[in-house]
Amino acid sequence: MSFSSTSMVRYFMRLAYNGAPFHGWQSQPNAESVQSTIERAMTTIMRREVKITGAGRTDTGVNARMMIAHFDLDTPLPNTQSLVRAINSLVGKDIAIYSIDQVHADAHARFDATSRTYHYYVHTEKSPFMYPISWQAPVTLDFEKMNEAAKLLLTVADFTSFAKLHTDVKTNICHVTNAHWEQCGEHQWRFVITADRFLRNMVRAVVGTLIEVGRGKMTIDQFRNVISAKDRCAAGTSMPGNALYLWEVTYPYYPAPHTSKM
Repeated sequence: MSFSSTSMVRYFMRLAYNGAPFHGWQSQPNAESVQSTIERAMTTIMRREVKITGAGRTDTGVNARMMIAHFDLDTPLPNTQSLVRAINSLVGKDIAIYSIDQVHADAHARFDATSRTYHYYVHTEKSPFMYPISWQAPVTLDFEKMNEAAKLLLTVADFTSFAKLHTDVKTNICHVTNAHWEQCGEHQWRFVITADRFLRNMVRAVVGTLIEVGRGKMTIDQFRNVISAKDRCAAGTSMPGNALYLWEVTYPYYPAPHTSKM
């Protein structure tokens, strides 16, 4: 990979976090966020203000197995692993920085991402171990019906019915390429969804509406009508954020062949 000769050098940071202690990814006044925690650590280490831009904005309590963020420095890092260790020593136990890699000067963590994948975990039997990281279903769910409904998500583009109201986005068009439930343990299931972009609260609203199908409170046709309505009030409730994970973000150029994956 060739890099620009401009004065600023751009890096991609690969990280993960437990969202429980944070008010989401994005920095905000009077609230601790993942972004502000990392920026504060980097500013301390670099002895200058450093701003990072993430691949997306997870809500309060939502986790990330893989988040990508970019930042700029005025000189190249002599040893990226030294910076990884230094940041990890300051951000606390709920954030883990895995790697920092130089990328081309125009690389953008948010706009260059070609897909994002989320997982939502549920368990169907009470467990003292699963509740912090998974949602306990109050009843047995019909996952076959939920998968039948989930297939409809691949046939539509307008996800207004699953979008948080009164946001500043210009379009509610998303292209979902994968949406299905799969069993991942004796009493545990996960919903996997991949798209080019996601709206605020979209995954949790989709899952909440699919749960209504699984509980027999909504038919497949009614789920189809929810999508067609383009009305958030027609969809189900938003699910808790603790069981939602940003699982993967993909780019056409990252990681480079020499970069190890998670």
